[in-house]
Amino acid sequence: MFKLLKRYLFKPYWLMLLLITAATALQVGAQLSLPNVMSDIVNIGILQRGVPGDATQSVVQEQIINSSNATQMDYILQHGAKMLGIVALSVAGAVFAGWLCSRASAALARDLREKLFARIESFSLKEFDRFSTASLIIRSTNDVQQIQQMSFMLMRLAMMAPMTSIIALVMAIDKGKSLAWIIAAIIPLLVTVILVAMRRALPLFRSIQKKTDHLNLIAREGLTGVRVIRAFNRQAFQQERFAVANDDLTDTAIKVNRMVVMLIPIVMFTIMLANIATVWFGSHMVAADHISLGNMFAFMQYAMQLLFSLLMLTMVTIMLPRASVSAERIDEVLDTHSSILDPDDAGADAPTDAGERELCAGSVSDTLVAVDAGTHSPKASLEFRDVGFSFEGAEEPAVTGISFAASAGTTTAIIGSTGSGKSTILNLIDRLYEVSSGSVLVNGVDVREHRQHELHDLIGYIPQKAVLFSGTIAENIRFGREDATAEQVIDALKTAQAWEFVSELDEGIDAHVAQGGTNFSGGQKQRLAIARALVKRPAIYLFDDSFSALDLATDAALRAAMRPLLRDSLAVIVAQRISTIMDADQIIVLEEGRAVGIGTHEELLADNAVYREIAASQLTEEEMHRG
Repeated sequence: MFKLLKRYLFKPYWLMLLLITAATALQVGAQLSLPNVMSDIVNIGILQRGVPGDATQSVVQEQIINSSNATQMDYILQHGAKMLGIVALSVAGAVFAGWLCSRASAALARDLREKLFARIESFSLKEFDRFSTASLIIRSTNDVQQIQQMSFMLMRLAMMAPMTSIIALVMAIDKGKSLAWIIAAIIPLLVTVILVAMRRALPLFRSIQKKTDHLNLIAREGLTGVRVIRAFNRQAFQQERFAVANDDLTDTAIKVNRMVVMLIPIVMFTIMLANIATVWFGSHMVAADHISLGNMFAFMQYAMQLLFSLLMLTMVTIMLPRASVSAERIDEVLDTHSSILDPDDAGADAPTDAGERELCAGSVSDTLVAVDAGTHSPKASLEFRDVGFSFEGAEEPAVTGISFAASAGTTTAIIGSTGSGKSTILNLIDRLYEVSSGSVLVNGVDVREHRQHELHDLIGYIPQKAVLFSGTIAENIRFGREDATAEQVIDALKTAQAWEFVSELDEGIDAHVAQGGTNFSGGQKQRLAIARALVKRPAIYLFDDSFSALDLATDAALRAAMRPLLRDSLAVIVAQRISTIMDADQIIVLEEGRAVGIGTHEELLADNAVYREIAASQLTEEEMHRG
């Protein structure tokens, strides 16, 4: 917790913290001077008697009695006005300190959200596999809110309470040494209660955050999968899952609240007990003339201030365990670095194998210039060298021994059964995962030696599940190329066979896109996602089963329209349909993560049993050989 605050609050906002400390000191100093002034009013202004052993107050008392000008009422009014001025100072300090605390805690929350979002965006898929999406959302929202609330309480209450405790203790002893034993007896009891509460609360708060993650996960599944749930008539099952998780979280929250409900009365009972003891023993001492009535009242006020400051610390300690858990969860994300890092010296100037990398003598930067100009370097190439990859914790590798090469102007297709590793291969090209063995070369340079933003600039990626963002169609297309003109956006939509339905919309390319593209069909979303990649005009196109939602006619028209764009680029297409990849320059057949065949459509039909079986399940004998 304090590690997080030191890094993101104490260092960047130290000046604001100094001002908060000064304003809090003003508030506390003014507030704690009031009982002293009130004591003088009672002792001298009302009772007209000095304090035993206090020569100064005895002199003042004599002046009040003997002087015709310094009347009793004048003394009371003067000190009453003094108290009003002190209250005004205390209020000013409290308002200023509260305003600064609000700004500082809000700034801390803003900075944490920005840091978390930036760190999460830098994660590779390996880190996303480690942290669930539901957990990352909770950490970026609920956990940050807990830190914001706790930081406000620390700056406002935890800073004020020690000041109040120390000064009130000193002043209480000064006003009534003979009653100080009451405070000495009460404080250890309060401290014991606080420590016991903290010890019991910490595991409960940690459990609450984990159960909040789980509840959010189930809620997200219920919302995102509502169509499947209704299609299979599983609403009751999903509601039962949510109810179990909700009840579990509620039970834990009740335990925490029960602890708080029991703690506050105990603390208040202790404070009232201290008041009763002060009145009981103080009245006897006043009667025996061992302490003045005003000083007894002042002692009571200081004791109350001291004990209520401990109550404030108790409230902070109740919140501290949960905030500490939230801080640990935030730290876990912030301290996690992507397993995929940029090299110190990336690019074609740092080849790992000069003999094999002569294909890229022009360097990555040259290729990027070519991309910006709307054309691509003829040296663009892709090569897999005995590549293997295993997911963390998996017993078997996802892919192993994959080797192939592709050059500009060619299309490479990958086909195989579900789970054979097709999408994994694309993720290795885009370096969303890091290879476990072997190497992937883009333009003759190992992808691990490319800077990630340069590598991604070379690639146009169309995911298996089309992802659209809220905004307009034009904004979604320009996600691929920020400076694309309206004409370039329309050309990309025409090539992707999307202009037909976009042109029918009242607002055309400025038509609204709902979150996730829910106002478009699956095929429409897929064509918009393809247009987004086409407008970028990358050197390498990666199609991850991106034609699955298209009918055969649209699929054929789209591939025909794309052929001119692919003359200067290379394309890697993952597909389930043979008709989509029949005209590819090479087809890689995967089975259980291994390449069991590489060749053209006709070559694989002739000598690859796996490919022939897939083709036979989709096409007639005449269609298989039509090409």
